[in-house]
Amino acid sequence: MFTTYLKLVITAVIWGGTWVAARYAVQEVAPLGVAVWRFFFAAASLLLLVVWRYGRLPGLYRKELLLVIGLGASGIFLYNLFFLYGMQHITAGRGALVVAITPVITLLAAAWLLREGMNVQKAIGSVLAFFGCLTVIGQGNPFTPFVGRVGPGELLILGCALMWSIYTLIGRLGTQSLAQRKLGALVMTAYASCAGFLMLLATALFDNPAQLAPHYSPASWGAILFLGLLGTTLGFTWFSAAVQKIGAQRASIFINLVPVAAVLQGALLLGERIDLSALIGGALVIAGVLLLQRPARQLKEAAA
Repeated sequence: MFTTYLKLVITAVIWGGTWVAARYAVQEVAPLGVAVWRFFFAAASLLLLVVWRYGRLPGLYRKELLLVIGLGASGIFLYNLFFLYGMQHITAGRGALVVAITPVITLLAAAWLLREGMNVQKAIGSVLAFFGCLTVIGQGNPFTPFVGRVGPGELLILGCALMWSIYTLIGRLGTQSLAQRKLGALVMTAYASCAGFLMLLATALFDNPAQLAPHYSPASWGAILFLGLLGTTLGFTWFSAAVQKIGAQRASIFINLVPVAAVLQGALLLGERIDLSALIGGALVIAGVLLLQRPARQLKEAAA
């Protein structure tokens, strides 16, 4: 059990590091170039894992293929465009704090589209996290976004949060279908990575093939490999294994360490300044998300 929790902590640190790696890589390499090479390595390694686990590459039904395309378009293609172009305009720590609003967007979308229940606890958590996100985006003033004074980086990273929420909702349908065939989420993730990679590759070739020329510095290659192999393949593998052992609810709590890890690594490795607005807004976001994740029964027991 200790090993599982340790891997979750390491995974959170790695995912926090992806913000730093992306911020570093896009200073030299075009965002599309980073994205294409990232998912070249990620898709290849994930496919190898699928073959190692199942002895083959499982086929997909037509419905599952459509889900894979949807996952690749939202969580790989569009997410990474928003993510990497956004990292040209925003610090790693602030970007991670903005995208921490993702669980709230997912919850609200699930309540609207899937008719999932919404109670007082979830509503309070959503308001807290939303207010915290506005504080981070507005750099201390939560009302700044309403008067149009928001940087392109913040808006692009909000696009990340929206795309990941869509990816999560589509993923629920996909994993349910695969579970009936006794196939894990690894299969859907590997195939979605392949679909997203092909979309990124086609876009990069249409935009400017020269940006894919691998004449990057060793440091930039290191950042890209970190994003692809550690941030995507290893992070997913360890997190999925933890979900199987301790459950999704417990495992997901560790995701709240990601923005904290990103802020600290951004300060240590990139010299980013940690301002008070980011700390206050980030704390509100994390508190709100924790409230969303805590069962209502536990809250009643704690209040008793």
